[in-house]
Amino acid sequence: MSKFVFVTGGVCSGLGKGITASSIALLLKAKGYKVFMQKFDPYMNVDPGTMSPIQHGEVFVTADGCETDLDLGHYERFIDEELNYTSNITNGKIYSSVIEKERRGDFLGATIQIVPHISNEIKHKIYEAAKTSGADIVITEIGGTVGDIESSVMMESLRQFRLEQKKENTLFVHTTLVPYLYGSNELKTKPTQNSLIELRRLGIQPDIIVTRAPFDLGSHVKEKISLFGSVPQENIIEAKDVKNIYELPINFHKQNMEEIILKQFELKITKSNLTDWVELLKKVNNLKNEIKIAVVGKYVELEDAYLSVKEALKAAGYLYETKISIEWIDSELLERNEEEKWTLLKQAKGILVPGGFGSRGVEGKILACQYARENKIPYFGICLGMQIAVIEFARHVCKIENASSKEFDAICKEPIIDLMMEQKTIMNKGGTLRLGNYACELKKDTLAQKIYKQQNILERHRHRYEFNNQYRQSLEEKGMIFSGINPENNLVEIIELPHDMHPYFIACQFHPEFKSRPTSAHPLFQAFIKASIENK
Repeated sequence: MSKFVFVTGGVCSGLGKGITASSIALLLKAKGYKVFMQKFDPYMNVDPGTMSPIQHGEVFVTADGCETDLDLGHYERFIDEELNYTSNITNGKIYSSVIEKERRGDFLGATIQIVPHISNEIKHKIYEAAKTSGADIVITEIGGTVGDIESSVMMESLRQFRLEQKKENTLFVHTTLVPYLYGSNELKTKPTQNSLIELRRLGIQPDIIVTRAPFDLGSHVKEKISLFGSVPQENIIEAKDVKNIYELPINFHKQNMEEIILKQFELKITKSNLTDWVELLKKVNNLKNEIKIAVVGKYVELEDAYLSVKEALKAAGYLYETKISIEWIDSELLERNEEEKWTLLKQAKGILVPGGFGSRGVEGKILACQYARENKIPYFGICLGMQIAVIEFARHVCKIENASSKEFDAICKEPIIDLMMEQKTIMNKGGTLRLGNYACELKKDTLAQKIYKQQNILERHRHRYEFNNQYRQSLEEKGMIFSGINPENNLVEIIELPHDMHPYFIACQFHPEFKSRPTSAHPLFQAFIKASIENK
């Protein structure tokens, strides 16, 4: 029988509920328990797939093809486990499911209400995650802040869940803010007190309180929170600000968080195996070198839009004891020929063009790709970054002047990038991309095959448009190598340039950043950073 940990947040958003949940899962896994993670988001979108990255950050994609919240990227990076469709639940999914059941007549004429029908559906999703994963412990993060009208039914469902499963099978962790007032030079507990009052008003008593503060609380502050929160002092876990998020699990471990959880669950407390994580921290805190990598995108005002790319670059740097300093370059500013941005691009040791949708900023990305190709700068294209690479090559090497994509120009004369036939009849945007794991067969003796050291790979996708195979021969005749092909549909997955044309130029249609881990960087990111370090 599974045990359940629920992580809620109070006072304000952005306190690190996702990192807290990930740290708990990592610590429990280090004790030898099988863990699984979930994120409940209170918005009414069915999933974040149609939401702007500037509003919401990146869309993370699971192996089975679900578009999810970026916190699932944190989960996978921390616990090194693949999550699935049961891992990201939204109000939109819950309400859609209940309405579909009502339309089918599943409720036998009953009046559909928030309680019990919506709350039962929420509880069902928690039980489903436990059943399908076979996990010893399921950690579920509730998005938003306690008191939000959108998450009220989720909180009610958790109240019911504890009633059903009892305290020995459920545990509530509440993350909260303890701000420091510089005028009076003291930490203030009132926001935390009010947050706990609101949580109890909803019928939930937390078992652990995680406090976000700039430095140690001190015994007096902990006593006060303990008194007003009805939580033992040893169950108040401090999450003070750290240099990097990977320090947090070790900080929690030093405060015995996982042992507090296992005691309540009446589970055996074994010795922790945190060797890999401790070694990672040593590397992260002792980086000897530094290089600049240019990331040329269209959502760079919010780094979270490329969160997994950022973490994958950093992880690859750890292997070479090198800090990766990312220069975020707005591709639209390159189009406008802004001198400052061009200077940053030219100073970079490597250029990466990540994914994206729509025509805005595309010409700036093509200019960045052209600069990398002509000046022999290591280039790494991801998803749209691959499509940019083939369009640039077609225009400037193959002299196909009107080369473009049907995504940018519906009536373009030379559609190097186009929709597959089955995509042309799809009307809805949500959930209709090519999503999740697809096979890729690598051509022998290519850069891609040397990087992966194998011939068949699985990688995660999130895109609708594909390379148009009608132009394949034209590009091959000018030197481009199509080194990775999807065997089922003959779709181009990886392109590269031979070494006599460029020292390091490779691009892929999939998103390798989703499979990168801080303790094991993805091979494509490893190779790109190595080439960038060696770039003279």
